Amino acid sequence: MPGLMNLSRTDGPHPFGDTAPRHRNHIGRERPESTRPGREPTASVKRVQAVPAVETTRLHKNYGDVQALRGVDLRVETGSIFGLLGPNGAGKTTAVRILTTLLLPDEGSARVTGFDVVRDAAKVREQIGLAGQYAAVDENLTGFENLEMVGRLYHLGRGRSRARARELLSSFDLSDAADRLVRTYSGGMRRRLDLAAALVARPPVLFLDEPTTGLDIRSRIELWDAIEALVSEGTTVLLTTQYLDEADRLADRVAVIDQGLVIAEGTPEELKTQVGGERLEIRLCDGQRGEEAVAALVSIASDRPFLEDGWVRVPVAERRGTIADAVRRLDDAGIAIDDISVSTPTLDDVFLNLTGHAAEPETEEAEVQPR
Repeated sequence: MPGLMNLSRTDGPHPFGDTAPRHRNHIGRERPESTRPGREPTASVKRVQAVPAVETTRLHKNYGDVQALRGVDLRVETGSIFGLLGPNGAGKTTAVRILTTLLLPDEGSARVTGFDVVRDAAKVREQIGLAGQYAAVDENLTGFENLEMVGRLYHLGRGRSRARARELLSSFDLSDAADRLVRTYSGGMRRRLDLAAALVARPPVLFLDEPTTGLDIRSRIELWDAIEALVSEGTTVLLTTQYLDEADRLADRVAVIDQGLVIAEGTPEELKTQVGGERLEIRLCDGQRGEEAVAALVSIASDRPFLEDGWVRVPVAERRGTIADAVRRLDDAGIAIDDISVSTPTLDDVFLNLTGHAAEPETEEAEVQPR
């Protein structure tokens, strides 16, 4: 088949061994009937669901003298979206490669749906799907042919492979482009097709490494919708991302990793609270009166107000009525206001506060690679 070898990303033995297709990095199996939406799980399935979808304990990985992971502990609950954030070289991709059996850890343990990634690697590969930073689809095939081929590689048979391809093309709004060559697809369409390919065998756990890298905002939002739909049907997603607004929208929990260590974990709201909560942002008509404004507003602040970049910043514990109260106090002091608003911390603030620098776009070889 023309172009088929384009899907292979490695030379020599396939990293998944003889148990996986040689041309795809998307793996998984049919979800049992008893776990599909609307069905009552059997006792055995209930036991599986009680186990975390992903769990690591003191995970270490070294590349020569470089410590990529230095004792990473993670726990991802079934049916949730877990975001892994960190600067370039923090260890995110290394962690994903270990969890998907592409790398062996040096120390510690990792389990996916209860299976150890080293001792039970073949079983782990039956449980997961993986979509990397760049779409791994064959541009010389149509969208339909790509998905049908993946189904045939998983031995679904011709009929089931074709039916699953049509189902996924419809789910990802690609039906109208099903018979077009993938080389005519936009970047967003290729990413959606790649995600669809990762789901052909209905894996219960999906790993997404920078899923929206290089996409425009409309394509990003469309992919976000698709990811949320997957989770609503029971899929567990672990994603790494350079876009903090992406984690803020999608993730139930977020772990910030830096220099191979998890330095913070919690819900997006919990992490934002660590930065200090909401605050008033006030620009005065007369910037020379900043200290007077600080003195006038100190009694309504949850922490001492301060001056920064020409603004008076006032940490507050309660949003309701705060602006009116501040305006009244400044008016009583005869201080005119040019602008006033309430600022809510973002994950960018969290990231900057924890790591000391802003998030940076990932590069293809951002992390140290094994030699």
